[in-house]
Amino acid sequence: MTKERIILGIDPGTIIMGYGLLSAVGNKPTLETMGVLQLNKYEDHYLRLRKIFERVLSLIDQYHPDELAIEAPFFGKNVQSMLKLGRAQGVAMAAALERDIPIFEYAPLKIKMAITGNGNASKEQVAGMLQRMFHIPQESMLPQLDATDGLAAAVCHFFQTNSPITEKKYNSWKDFIAKNPDKVRK
Repeated sequence: MTKERIILGIDPGTIIMGYGLLSAVGNKPTLETMGVLQLNKYEDHYLRLRKIFERVLSLIDQYHPDELAIEAPFFGKNVQSMLKLGRAQGVAMAAALERDIPIFEYAPLKIKMAITGNGNASKEQVAGMLQRMFHIPQESMLPQLDATDGLAAAVCHFFQTNSPITEKKYNSWKDFIAKNPDKVRK
């Protein structure tokens, strides 16, 4: 029997942090929850970081994920924004490390490619694809696309780590026939 895996996906941010959780048994992912942490009501940047840390810890304690998938910061022109985003990502990672949860980072382009097949897809396209994939009713979709971005990180990780691994490697047709006598007609 295949063991259930729970993956927490995080879209780090200092104004809004998005998250999504999925459980997977075999090759079937199921949406557990998704949401956002609104941080714009806090003026102090360090208080925002503390809130991120506390929320990620509470998600871990509530859902007991096996892995954390997090969107890696992209390189932008605004150094201050990148620094703040890196700090947000760092405290989310620190919360996972506090609970011994392995961390996997994915570039935004890789996440978009995994979900839509297009690395330049918009946030709306990613959200639409996830809505169809998990049959999420329109009224359950949050107006902030950060929630689906967090879920997208979890789904990307699921796709990256759930591809079937074949034990048998073949270096020729002769080798294939030798290792699969039951598949050969005589």
